[in-house]
Amino acid sequence: MTARIYRPARNAMQSGKGKSKSWVLVHEPAAPREIDPLMGYTTSTDTRQQIKLSFDTLELAEAYAQKNGIAYSVQPAHDATPKRVSYPDNFRADRKTPWTH
Repeated sequence: MTARIYRPARNAMQSGKGKSKSWVLVHEPAAPREIDPLMGYTTSTDTRQQIKLSFDTLELAEAYAQKNGIAYSVQPAHDATPKRVSYPDNFRADRKTPWTH
């Protein structure tokens, strides 16, 4: 069973960066989910899918996986590029698109 180590992206609905600085270790599903015939829910016998561990650094997450003999893959962190925005640029005369309401 393999695990995936990644740094989650920030919430798209808010401007803050909460919970996006830590690294997360999650286990990949070992078996596909099945549909329960009585209720129609999707179920799985793999309980490792429910575990989600957070670490402060990538090195700590890798050390945990190596210590416990967990095969893992690391997804590199994607840092957003900051966009420079200036309020007075909204009213410049040489705008490429006209300013309208």
